[in-house]
Amino acid sequence: MSDALSTRLVHASGPDRQFGGVHTPIHPSVQYAYEKVEDLIAVFQGKSKGSFNYARQGTPTTAALEAVVTEMEGGIGTVSFATGMAALSALFLTLLKAGDHLVTSNRVFGNTNSLFQTLEGLGIAVSRVDAGEAAAVQAALRPETRLVFVETIANPSTRIPDLEGIGTLCRERGLLYVVDNTVTSPALCQPRRFGAGLVMNSLTKTLAGHGEALGGAITDTGCFDWSTYPNIFPAYRQGDARGWGLQQIRKKGLRDMGGTLSSEAAHRILVGAETLTLRLQRSSDTALTLARHLAAHPAIEHVHYPMLETHPEHDKALAWFGSGSWMLSFELRDPERLVDVLNRLRLPLKATGLADTRTLIIPVAPTIFWEMGQEARAAMGIAEGLVRLSVGLEAVEDLIADFDQALAV
Repeated sequence: MSDALSTRLVHASGPDRQFGGVHTPIHPSVQYAYEKVEDLIAVFQGKSKGSFNYARQGTPTTAALEAVVTEMEGGIGTVSFATGMAALSALFLTLLKAGDHLVTSNRVFGNTNSLFQTLEGLGIAVSRVDAGEAAAVQAALRPETRLVFVETIANPSTRIPDLEGIGTLCRERGLLYVVDNTVTSPALCQPRRFGAGLVMNSLTKTLAGHGEALGGAITDTGCFDWSTYPNIFPAYRQGDARGWGLQQIRKKGLRDMGGTLSSEAAHRILVGAETLTLRLQRSSDTALTLARHLAAHPAIEHVHYPMLETHPEHDKALAWFGSGSWMLSFELRDPERLVDVLNRLRLPLKATGLADTRTLIIPVAPTIFWEMGQEARAAMGIAEGLVRLSVGLEAVEDLIADFDQALAV
């Protein structure tokens, strides 16, 4: 098979061995029966690999998707979930307990920040730092620190953490390093290269790409030594230690918490992933062209996009990703025109969500970050007039013309 990701994705799933269908079939069955009770017992005890007992813990269709994500991330295994937030919730709630501590970027996605507030209510301490420098993470570490969490590109500020430096720090301290790869996806970044032990992808976004299926995934890269992690339950401390973490996440996150991805959604994500590289290349190219145009427009105060030379982490983005992906944000010179300008736009859909085939636009402060309040938004570098744009597959000339007419005085 080719080394090219585009080729591997097109041929990653299927054909159906029974009938020859070119796509992996949907397996809707909830129960899975065996001729001998010994075989059923073996499945429950984890002695029969690749077998199924109850769809809450996975189906042949979700397993096919997990195999594709694992290959893309260069990992050793993946667990899929109903949404990206279900994946993160399972990760934190199964690997952390009261009295533990985690360090994270102070610019994480709003829903993730809300989840951290929930963790704090359960007795798990959270330190939010400027992750642009590994030194800030190091200064926040405590004896009870269990993991460090960052995103490859922050939503919506587009800031990039010191992925490499933080990875080195975590390796030296024996800490679990968790990276949210949603905005970049495995097509632009494999966090494994920075030493990340676990990688989260919101499959809803870049991988599926059509705005019609929710999903999330946690991938184990094989970089972390689970035999050193104190929170693994005794029941899972058996066999090869490399599988302990993911097994606990699957058992507790799916079996106990029920954040299960449906076979139907897994099928849609698999089909969407086949065009991942094409969509990402097109939307990234369009985003850069549009970002440059907006940055030069007299009505725009600031444009935030990693591939702009003015971006604080431009050199890192260039070296690590080679592209800026589909998300950019901007601020108007006259914030009072915000609602009027957005209403004048004809092509971008006024909607939440990211990485659709259509361009999506939303004012950040009064919507997705409204709940946290102005003070918290300011601490995260989110201006009250910030607008987030998820660039789709429209012709760039049409998007530019649309923004020009909307911004015209």
